[in-house]
Amino acid sequence: MSKRIYINGFSSISAYGFGHQEVEDKHSKAEALFSDFKFQDEIIKVTRLSSSAEAAVQKLISEQPKYARLDRSVLMAILCTRACIENQKFDKTSTGLNIGSSRGATKLFETYHQEFIQQGQVSALSSPTTTLGNLATWPAQDIGLKGVQISHSITCSTALHGFLNAKAWLQSNMSEAFIVGGSESPLTHFTIAQMKAIKLYSNLNDELPCRSLDLEKQQNSLILAEAAGTALLTKQAENALAEVVGFGYATEMITHNISISTDALCFQDAMKMALKEAQLDTVDAVVMHAPGTKKGDQAEINAVNAVFKTAPLLTTNKWQIGHSFGASGMLSIQTALYMLNNGFYKNPFYEQQTTKNQPIKSVLVNAVGFGGNAVSLILKAIN
Repeated sequence: MSKRIYINGFSSISAYGFGHQEVEDKHSKAEALFSDFKFQDEIIKVTRLSSSAEAAVQKLISEQPKYARLDRSVLMAILCTRACIENQKFDKTSTGLNIGSSRGATKLFETYHQEFIQQGQVSALSSPTTTLGNLATWPAQDIGLKGVQISHSITCSTALHGFLNAKAWLQSNMSEAFIVGGSESPLTHFTIAQMKAIKLYSNLNDELPCRSLDLEKQQNSLILAEAAGTALLTKQAENALAEVVGFGYATEMITHNISISTDALCFQDAMKMALKEAQLDTVDAVVMHAPGTKKGDQAEINAVNAVFKTAPLLTTNKWQIGHSFGASGMLSIQTALYMLNNGFYKNPFYEQQTTKNQPIKSVLVNAVGFGGNAVSLILKAIN
């Protein structure tokens, strides 16, 4: 018999900030949080950490000088892991951890590679500090965790795949608690150039340059963001933030390296699986993956329309904070948790009929990455 799984702790670091109250305030204000970035001969938009979040990163380095040798993505993962377990009771020997990333130690890897190009040799730390496993092992070391430590990369659905992994460990009794998450720091010229090369990056320079869920947009509008998020999952309902009642996943055969089908069959299958497990026909709201691309946003809308007889309320946070690749699923979970407590969080491009402070009791969260690998999770309010 399957065991119920709860989110007992959560933390993120992003343009929203680092700390529950700051994150809630920025959700409520609903202002785009982008900043300028000089890329070659043009100014583009990116999403950096808020000033308070950046201060937390710098404080961590000042307190632990050895951490200065780690990639920024690892530092953010350490901070989030500390915060999500604060005041939580769990056994450090029977708690697992799975933090992943699409790109891993992006800036540090590029720095070492440039050093090699210029000098023909690299630092002795170049290998151990740029492996993907750093995203799991260093946060685990930081909090003294002795359970299993895993890191994986499944492009933009990385973080939500961590929930699937945690479910298996928890329900098999191989772990009593599990920390899951994703961390991404992709604001480098090389990474931006990659998004430019496949013509996904936004060229817009107005107040809302990422038009996630704008189905009338004439160009792709993805904007890169740095962010991280972690959650503590247990089988204990006491003091839980939400219950994860539905887990769904699917992969479709792709025709191009970055494509999904016109009707996003992977999303359809993942959402159906999550709804079936949750024993629900619908949910109050869906936090869409919706990266701000023309085909990606439309395909996901098509999938929602195919699955639900009456579409639930739809939203996304990428219009506000951009796309943080492997960490983006955690920020979508964060938006779902926000709605369970505060009501519907609106997307400015997608008009829907809502009432003021409309209560939200169940939220489906979507994520998909290059490779057509979708994950859908359903969160339900405790009360």
